[in-house]
Amino acid sequence: MSNDIIHPEGWKAAKGYANGMSAPAGGRVIYVGGQIGWNADQVFEVHDLIGQMEQTLKNVLAVVEAGGGKAEDIVRLTWYLTDKKDYIAKQRDVGAVYRKVMGRHFPAMAMVQVADLMEDEALVEIEATAVLPG
Repeated sequence: MSNDIIHPEGWKAAKGYANGMSAPAGGRVIYVGGQIGWNADQVFEVHDLIGQMEQTLKNVLAVVEAGGGKAEDIVRLTWYLTDKKDYIAKQRDVGAVYRKVMGRHFPAMAMVQVADLMEDEALVEIEATAVLPG
């Protein structure tokens, strides 16, 4: 079984996300806590949005894979960004890095600009939900 995209009839196409996802009942659910752009040793190797976004997505995927899942099992991502204008200015790079890590899988997403994140060097934090087939 797979997770399916839900798109209301007559709505404009969602670009880079899904308005909704359905997951099979009885599947195993993985809740991924907020991940940021540091490595496994909790060290920031990059200090720009795109570099941290790539590492953050890799961290999300690593947790899902450690639980036996894959990118296609992710049904929801919530992004917390410290600079909306920087994100918007780099949309082309954002899309390229997203596809590099997650492929062409676009789950339901929300993005929120926040004043700050708990780690001073963090520019983005992402949490996720994945549903593995039962």
